Amino acid sequence: MEQIQKTLLEYTAQYDIPLEQEQAQQFQRYMELLLEWNEKMNLTAITQPEDVVCRHFLDSLLLLKAYPLSQGESVIDVGTGAGFPGIPLKIARPDLKLTLLDSLAKRLHFLTAVCDSLQLDSERIHARAEEGGRRADLRDAFGLACARAVAPLNVLCEYCLPFVRPGGAFVAMKGPGAREELEQSASALKLLCARLEKEQTFTLPDGSLRSILIIRKLSSTPEKYPRHGSKIAKNPL
Repeated sequence: MEQIQKTLLEYTAQYDIPLEQEQAQQFQRYMELLLEWNEKMNLTAITQPEDVVCRHFLDSLLLLKAYPLSQGESVIDVGTGAGFPGIPLKIARPDLKLTLLDSLAKRLHFLTAVCDSLQLDSERIHARAEEGGRRADLRDAFGLACARAVAPLNVLCEYCLPFVRPGGAFVAMKGPGAREELEQSASALKLLCARLEKEQTFTLPDGSLRSILIIRKLSSTPEKYPRHGSKIAKNPL
């Protein structure tokens, strides 16, 4: 397992992402818990340690390269699943105020175990994204919302932008098809009072391509959004 820490530190140095040995040890423990819990529930299809380091840990940390976060920034990871990118961000930047939101209670049980083991301070919320986006304590409340979900960008925008305060950003972590998704999201961005600020692309050590889209929220989300999940699915913006 020491080799895993070494590989992670080599990768983060290659991409100029600051990481200390102690943080690499936290990532190792995170991976141990991920693979252990994955035997009893479906958390990830990526189970080779080297692949976890590259395609989960490093991939999540690239957000810090694309979008430098201010000290103590409030971050919500929408549909966090097994904790990506939220927990890697928190390990690398303990100053961040992290909220993990997911619709599945058993995933949140796993995330609680991870946060307890790694001594990470985070808020964990059991809710569907469209429900959370209508909660008064969560709406317009975060400097950054992020998602590493497989939903199309126009759908993710309606799920995630309601959480962001005006002037903040939604960061969507995408694969090589991001440009096409952007073209299909022009209407959604306009309706949700947001605009694309930057697109940054990366190549992971395994050769896979990543696009990170920085979407700036210009003003408060109109009251009608987010709609019910079934309406979003049937008639995306």
